[in-house]
Amino acid sequence: MKIESLQPGTHYSNQDLCKIFLCAPQGGMRRSKRTNTLVLIANHIKSTYDDRWEDGVLNYTGMGQTGNQSLEGNQNITLFESDTNGVEVHLFEVFKKRIYTYKAQVQLASDPFQEKQDDGDGWARTVWVFPL
Repeated sequence: MKIESLQPGTHYSNQDLCKIFLCAPQGGMRRSKRTNTLVLIANHIKSTYDDRWEDGVLNYTGMGQTGNQSLEGNQNITLFESDTNGVEVHLFEVFKKRIYTYKAQVQLASDPFQEKQDDGDGWARTVWVFPL
């Protein structure tokens, strides 16, 4: 299967995502240099991150489970610069365990911003939020 043939609303397995995008099998932000893509997973079952829909925009929380998030040394910078770096960003949502529902190829809807969220240990920290 090719990236271009993905259909919004269709369910895929983690193995499918790895084969289609040539990406890693884990993580909420999966960069593939071979396909020049960034796969985003918004897991609505159990997550440290507060990914939420507001007025048709998904506020997607950046990478980093503990402590303050940074734009350096991770995929947050890839998503931050996605309007200009040529990387295609594709969004999947999880509502049932191991079922990845394709939303669409997405782009930033407005400038990323920072807010406070609790980390996995319950400590307040600063995260990056990407409106998609």
